[in-house]
Amino acid sequence: MLVYLTKTGCDFEGLVHEHQAMVFSIAWHYLHDRALAEEVAQEVFLSLHRNLGRIESDAHAAAWIRKVAVQRAIDEGRKRLRRPQVTLEDIPEPASGSSASDPMLGSLLRRLVASLPETPRMIVVLRYQEDLDPAEIAEMLQMPVATVKSHLQRSMALLREKLARRSSGAGER
Repeated sequence: MLVYLTKTGCDFEGLVHEHQAMVFSIAWHYLHDRALAEEVAQEVFLSLHRNLGRIESDAHAAAWIRKVAVQRAIDEGRKRLRRPQVTLEDIPEPASGSSASDPMLGSLLRRLVASLPETPRMIVVLRYQEDLDPAEIAEMLQMPVATVKSHLQRSMALLREKLARRSSGAGER
């Protein structure tokens, strides 16, 4: 069996196994398309394989993989703008450990988050899905922490406003 190692002795297979769920999660929550998320994950790990000799530590590997996953998901999202899209209702949700108490609200929130522009959407995904703090997001996206916090504040206010509009409109019907 052939084993590929980083400078620190981390093997490629171990890195894939350890980080595949995180990579898929970032891609799926950004793109809401299982097939595209799988493609993005494959691209991320192909890139990792090509750059394996440059990985310096386990922490470096994790940060590098997450950053590449974010960049590839954004790139794929940009490409998708030029292609026809399938509605979110037609896309099955991946299995998860926790179930939402209100599936309709969860579906609505996913659609509302998907309606955000690309950078705020990725920041919301990284903050609330991947549970990264604003400093980690800022470092990953190479922007000031204050900018990340501003995007989060504006995005959350916009999502609350859209949700309130939907709720008040639904009550009138």
